[in-house]
Parts: sequence; C-alpha cells; structure tokens
Amino acid sequence: MTSLAMDRDGQAAQASAWLVRLSAGDGGESEALAFDAWLDETPGNREAYAAALATWHEYSAGADAVGVEIARPARRPVSLSRRWMAGAGGLAIAATVALAVLPALTTTTATYATTKGEHRQVALADGSKIDLNAETRLSVKYGLLRREVTLTDGEALFDVAHDTRRPFTVAAAGRMVRVLGTQFDVRSRSGDVVVTVARGRVEVRPNATSTQAFTLVRGQRLEVERTGRAQLHTVDPQEAYSWRAGRLVYRNQPLAEVVADLNRQFVQQVEIGDPALAQTPITGVIVLDDPQSVVARLSLMLPIRSVPSDRGLLLLRK
Repeated sequence: MTSLAMDRDGQAAQASAWLVRLSAGDGGESEALAFDAWLDETPGNREAYAAALATWHEYSAGADAVGVEIARPARRPVSLSRRWMAGAGGLAIAATVALAVLPALTTTTATYATTKGEHRQVALADGSKIDLNAETRLSVKYGLLRREVTLTDGEALFDVAHDTRRPFTVAAAGRMVRVLGTQFDVRSRSGDVVVTVARGRVEVRPNATSTQAFTLVRGQRLEVERTGRAQLHTVDPQEAYSWRAGRLVYRNQPLAEVVADLNRQFVQQVEIGDPALAQTPITGVIVLDDPQSVVARLSLMLPIRSVPSDRGLLLLRK
C-alpha cells in the first residue's frame, strides 16, 4: 500500500471516528472547537468527512428503501479501533451508529439573557463574538452548516468570523439579517428593528423568505418600524459600539425612548410625569454613570426638572 493510500485510509478512519464521536458526545462547544481544528489540520480532512457523510446518507437511504429499522444508540462514548473503522465497511458501521442522532447532535442550541444593567459577551466556537446589552434575550443555533441567532428582545453587537460554509443569520421581529463576515448591531424592541453596520456588509430582509432586501455597508443604519416602514441613515460607525462604552447616542429621538433605555440600564427607574414631554425630541450623547447625573444633564438639554418618586425619579416640565 502506498503512503498516499495509507494517508487516505487514515483520514477515512478519523472521519468515521468523528461521526461516532459527534453522534455519542455531550462535549458541547469544546467538541465543536476540536472538530473544527481537525477539519483544518490536514488537507483532505474536509473531503474525507464529506465522503463519510455521503456514505452515511446512502446507507440511510438504502435502509429506508428496504424497511430496515436503525436503532437509536445510547448517548455514551463508543470505542472503535481505527483498523475496524477504515474503509467503506467501517463507514457503513459508523453510519449505523450515527444515523438516528447525528443531525441533532451536530447542531447545538443555547439561550443567553441579560438582566437590568447587565452586559455580557458570548464567544462562539468559530471565533464569532456577541455582546448583549441590558435586558436582552437571544438564542444561538450553531452547527456544521448553520449559524443562526434569534434575537427575541433587546440589543446585541455581533462580530462575525468569516465562514462561507456557514452563513450567519439573525432573526429579529420578523426581519432576517444575513452576513458572511462583519461587525454590526441589531436592536429589537416592541417590534421595531434597527440594524447598524460598523464593518463589512449585511443584508436585511423583511422576513426569511422575502425577495426584497436592503444591503447595508459600513456606516449605514436601517430602521424598520413594526408597521414595515423602513428608513436608511448614514451614521458614525462608532455609534454601533457606544453602548458598550456606557454612552447612548440619539438623533432626534423622543424622550420616551431615551427613558425606556435608561430604565433598562438602572435599577432606579425614571418616569415621565407629563405625557406631552414624552414626544420631545433629543439629539446628543448621554453618559451612563448614575440616574441622578443623567437626569441632571437631560435638564440642560430639555425644559424638564426631576423630583423623587416611589420608583426613582419623576420628570416634569419646568
């Protein structure tokens, strides 16, 4: 046997072993990191694993055609020798073991959430990072062919590792953001969605199946209201990072929105006592140090004053 053939046999054996390992394992993200490292370790590993998967699919189709029932294996490590696993016969055995559970176990789903005033960073196995703003909830579905995020509510900054094999998507309030490698911020509150691009390019669709799409590049922000009305703006890309540094940037936005943001950051709550004040527009930067200082600076920008209340501070017209 030539050294090339031996190398191919060895890669086939390793690919088969990974099929079994992924089907049985409970390794989570560390397992995914190890698998990604193996794929990139040696030229030909990806092809060997693709061949193993193809054999598995063929075996699955053949079993279905003749009515063979494949039993679900116990979820525990399986020990198989590399010699036994090598070649097509070994691949068929690996397919038997992995058939019932591989698709589910190679895709992991995790949910992350922050509370009032809490910021959190999540690192994915591919090197992507997600920064969650206060009172944010999202889920991540991560697998061999997908990287899908569902932003239930809140705001998150995404720094996405480039991977053409696994497009990165974010679903928020019925809109779909798709990207291959970039840095962008998504805000979803009460059905309104705002997407700001700090680096690269993203595509925003009204929903996952829509043919209509907005393509955003660095320094662009798309605001989509719950009614479907969309507005495109040009902004400083650094605005996408501002909340991580304890600053909120507003451009002609109503006081009610500012107060809602403040109440996600502080335990001490701010209320608007005069309904007419709620729609007063604000343009400027607010530093998030403490509620009293923030409201004091707001009073320099708007005709408002504050008094203590049961929940914190009450805003009244001067």
